[in-house]
Amino acid sequence: MKTLIYFFSLFLVCISCSNSDVSDGGGNTPELVFTIPMNTGNWWTYNVVGNGTTTRDSLYVSGDTLITPYTYKKFKAKNNLATGFYSSSLKNNAVRKENNTLFLTGSLTINQLQALPISFVLDLQNFIIFKSSAATNETLSTKTGSFQQTVNNNPLTIDYTLTSLGGESFATFNSPNGTNYTDVKTTKIVLNLKITSTQIIAGLPFTITYLQPQDVMTSTLYIAKNKGMVYSNTDTNYTVAQAVATQLGIPSTNTQNQKEYLHTYNVN
Repeated sequence: MKTLIYFFSLFLVCISCSNSDVSDGGGNTPELVFTIPMNTGNWWTYNVVGNGTTTRDSLYVSGDTLITPYTYKKFKAKNNLATGFYSSSLKNNAVRKENNTLFLTGSLTINQLQALPISFVLDLQNFIIFKSSAATNETLSTKTGSFQQTVNNNPLTIDYTLTSLGGESFATFNSPNGTNYTDVKTTKIVLNLKITSTQIIAGLPFTITYLQPQDVMTSTLYIAKNKGMVYSNTDTNYTVAQAVATQLGIPSTNTQNQKEYLHTYNVN
């Protein structure tokens, strides 16, 4: 049975990403005005740590692409492979910059961390993934919808909300791997799910809620001026009643964490 996450960039339990493992160096800046450098040929590599393993992602800007009426930069991953939420969110997708805001258009696959019993793809149009002037917890973009999926012979309806939020600004930031950065701004991607099933009992339809609305994924991305994304922390988690877990053939609770650390980069 295919299972779900991490994403982002492409980017997406009652969980929130903890900042306890980072330091702001003693002071927050009120606003940082910058965006990720996106010139053609720019590239970044990341060490992706999760599930007891470390892998390497390589993300690069391949060139321009026209999605009327806008011109975007196309992001690709080396060998078309990416395990981290951020690289997976941007891989094969298009990003454009306007007024220090980054807009993502493309398909976001939710299945990297494999902590949830479902997997799906979200089609995004001009979804804001970063805004340097955003206030902390300011809503940047929201996408909602629903779809049907069968798990262990149980027909499910999944209602989702994907939200991007403005984050904090740091004059200095100490990454958990020991690397120090200056002028860093965060952005947060949150995925909320509700799962129900309509069943016929005694000839009448009844809606059964398997998963109450929960934030099943929270990813916090740390963006450094003139460098790009330098660190991400993504938590994925869900909790259901034991009876529901037994019916769906899944654990009653599952929690996973993934971190992405900037390894090398070349930007201009």
